[in-house]
Amino acid sequence: MRIVGIGFRGGAAMSSLQDALTRALEASGEATFDAIVTESAKSRAPVFRELAQVLSVPGLGVRTEDMAGMITPTQSQRILDRFGTGSLCEAAALAAAGPEAVLIVARVVSGDGMATAAVADVQREKA
Repeated sequence: MRIVGIGFRGGAAMSSLQDALTRALEASGEATFDAIVTESAKSRAPVFRELAQVLSVPGLGVRTEDMAGMITPTQSQRILDRFGTGSLCEAAALAAAGPEAVLIVARVVSGDGMATAAVADVQREKA
């Protein structure tokens, strides 16, 4: 299961979220994914709901408590103070993908700095 975590500021436009998503998918080398996810309160934002609808994928929310204390490769003091983890998009992607998940793309930032994205996937044993 491949999950894209999205973080965004309150004033972020759809183009910001799409830009962060595109950058993360390009870095992953694969355009397919199963869902987008963010923190539960943010998952109700119209821009996030619209993105999920446009992409025809589930738009999921992860409770702050499920992300708190999660170690992430990138760190933002502002996000740490607010959500208890260093990167909302990384923590959300990992939490939603499950305990066997690994980040395959760490946080990338949209060109305007208003949104971030990260990609997590469940490691599969190769045959």
